Amino acid sequence: MEIKIYNTLTHKEEEFIPIDKKEIKIYSCGPTVYSYAHIGNFRTYVFVDNLRRMFKYNGFNLKHVMNITDVGHLTSDADTGEDKMEKAAKKEGKNPYEIADFYTKAFMEDMKKLNIDMPNIISKATDNIPEMLEMVKEIMKNGYAYETSKGIYFDVSKLEKYPVLSNNKVEGQEAGARIDVDEEKKNPYDFAIWIKAPENHIMKWDSPWGKSYPGWHLECSAMGKKFLGTHFDIHTGGIDHVPIHHENEIAQSKGANGEIPANYWMHCEFLLVDGGKMSKSLGNIYTLKDLKDKGIEPLAYKLFCFTSHYRNKLNFTFEGVKASQKALDRLREGYAKHLEGKENIDNNILEEYENRFHKAINDDLNMPLAMGIVWEVVKINTKSEKIAKLIEKFDEVMGLDLKNYKKYLKHNENNEIKDLPEEIQKIVEQRKKAREEKNWSKSDELRDKLKEKGYLVKDMPDGMKLEEIK
Repeated sequence: MEIKIYNTLTHKEEEFIPIDKKEIKIYSCGPTVYSYAHIGNFRTYVFVDNLRRMFKYNGFNLKHVMNITDVGHLTSDADTGEDKMEKAAKKEGKNPYEIADFYTKAFMEDMKKLNIDMPNIISKATDNIPEMLEMVKEIMKNGYAYETSKGIYFDVSKLEKYPVLSNNKVEGQEAGARIDVDEEKKNPYDFAIWIKAPENHIMKWDSPWGKSYPGWHLECSAMGKKFLGTHFDIHTGGIDHVPIHHENEIAQSKGANGEIPANYWMHCEFLLVDGGKMSKSLGNIYTLKDLKDKGIEPLAYKLFCFTSHYRNKLNFTFEGVKASQKALDRLREGYAKHLEGKENIDNNILEEYENRFHKAINDDLNMPLAMGIVWEVVKINTKSEKIAKLIEKFDEVMGLDLKNYKKYLKHNENNEIKDLPEEIQKIVEQRKKAREEKNWSKSDELRDKLKEKGYLVKDMPDGMKLEEIK
């Protein structure tokens, strides 16, 4: 069945034609591990997860690479500010390698909670310094870069066209509109591929230009070439990567290898929060833990991501994600009923549903349409194990781990709610203490507080039990 994807490089939806029909090669920009990843970051990884799963659903093998940025990403996406890793290290009183190790583990744990189908190769930038250095040398040898007192800069004037993804026009823009002006640059839009390190800089390596470290954009170009070759199928990332990071990746690859590295460039749009951008100053940057503390599973957030096409902005609200939590509960319940069903159903009907689902995911990953088909199947009145098996097949793309639905049930065998939000657990502990101290007025006050937050308290002979108010 034909697969269509939107290509940022050509600004249109195209039929996907693999370089090698046996194996699709994909490169994905991974996290900069200086802090916890937030739900906006994870929207992109959910998109990439669906992309992987869609290709597998179509019978393809994958060679998929994702980088871990643990050096070189400055606080500006261009050439200004501190290295994010060193800034975090100073703030937390650790060295950058400790910071990277801690937040890489946290990221991987969150990916597991989202049931993300992981890339075949995950590699740290600091494990690929020799390859980056070789690429810098190649770019300089080909005449696309020059040295200043601050580092090695890529000369964008040497390219036939720059930029190629965003179609922004360099001419006529103010020199400082994107980056601070460096008087040593030949062009204000030239960017650093190799940066000479100050004396007190921790992360630095020997090079022909002294102690230095790589620019952020360089790592992806070098790692893509190392693991996938100079020419591969798809490059993915967030929409914020288009105007700077991915433009510069393409420039570097053309300077070193003479060609754009990927045939297709795919980008996931922004996650908004309450209609606006996420901002530390507004206090609306949320992690998966923040959602869990409010009783929302990571997989409910994943399902929430399916409510909008990956190329459209998605507006996050707690009301919306709570609705997705309820929807996930209903989906599991519907799947379980079909799994236990003994009725018969016409195979032709199921085949028709499967074809519709297949067409939806192959049409530029239309997950909202695909989910509409999933719900039609779940709501079929005939309860049949065949339907459950079809839902399981759909879940190969959704990645909601429906086969293991029992481990996500909110109540244990004694009907007690599992995995209570941290806030609720604290109130429960306070109430237990109040009852032990026979402080009945405090106990009643805390019971009312739990009710306000959606939980009914039952005091049983064998202890306190909670029921979630539906």
